[in-house]
Amino acid sequence: MNLLWLLPVASCLSLLLAGLIRSYALSHDLIDVPNLRSSHSTPTPRGGGLAFIVPFLMFTPILGVFDDLPMAVIWAFLGGGIWISFVGFLDDRRHIAARWRLLAHFIGAVWVLFWLGGFPPVLIFGVTFDLAWLGNILAAVYLVWLLNLYNFMDGIDGIASIEAVTVCISVTILLILQDSPQSIWLTTSLLAASVVGFLFWNFPPAKIFMGDVGSGFLGLILGMLSIQVAWILPHMFWVWIVLLGVFIVDATLTLIRRVIKGEKFYEAHKSHIYQITARRCSSHKAVSLIVGLINVLWLLPVAYLVVKEWVYGLEGVILAYIPLVGLFFYFGSKQNKLEV
Repeated sequence: MNLLWLLPVASCLSLLLAGLIRSYALSHDLIDVPNLRSSHSTPTPRGGGLAFIVPFLMFTPILGVFDDLPMAVIWAFLGGGIWISFVGFLDDRRHIAARWRLLAHFIGAVWVLFWLGGFPPVLIFGVTFDLAWLGNILAAVYLVWLLNLYNFMDGIDGIASIEAVTVCISVTILLILQDSPQSIWLTTSLLAASVVGFLFWNFPPAKIFMGDVGSGFLGLILGMLSIQVAWILPHMFWVWIVLLGVFIVDATLTLIRRVIKGEKFYEAHKSHIYQITARRCSSHKAVSLIVGLINVLWLLPVAYLVVKEWVYGLEGVILAYIPLVGLFFYFGSKQNKLEV
């Protein structure tokens, strides 16, 4: 059954819900008020992530009924997605201590891995390795890290939404080019379509933020999708890692730098490279659009090399990340000069 009609419906529903949530947030004072660690200067409604969570989770079971998506995968999406969204919603309303939030994140990751069947064998330089229990532990850490880094990177208008849309569309294109059945790529397309409707309200200057409820959900679901497709096409795991490169490099290296400096890395801050760049050019829109362009013009072609097996997956990751790491240290040095 052709279910492509779900995509425009999901976008329209997300668009409508985002407007309704914004009105509700304004009337109930659910506002993100700027502070010293904020990258925005105007009080803005938050919690808009529910706008894309609802259509995605509502339509995903339809894929299970009509499009051969295994019910185990449906349970992974529903259970993990609802749980992480609930934790994020509580954190948006009243702050949850980092240790309890992290515990909740690992609970969600374990649920997801249980239904997905754990972490699949990984392809490294053309050799398949089954990491067994170690792979499952690493996969849990991977999911929790993606969840949190997505939260870290959701710091300027539109960036997290544009990242999700461009990465998911890129994966969809690469899967279609491999003649993959609709049942494999439609879930990724559904997530992109759901976020597109919200992006109308979140595009700089943002009229509503997705909040922790949305950023945590996106981080977990993107991680889930990378593991799910890797069970079918092992090389596609590396494709996801390539395409998520901007977020992974910025968040990971920023965390390492803060740890080395002895800073409280678990506290909110605005020392990510994308935040530094936004301050330097006084534009959220420019930085968010640049991230989207990097994804499409650089990371997508590198991911295509991996798909065509012209380079190994890990080689593709190294190739993709070299200029990203260079940009990190270049703009980081600019920030150090400003601080001096």
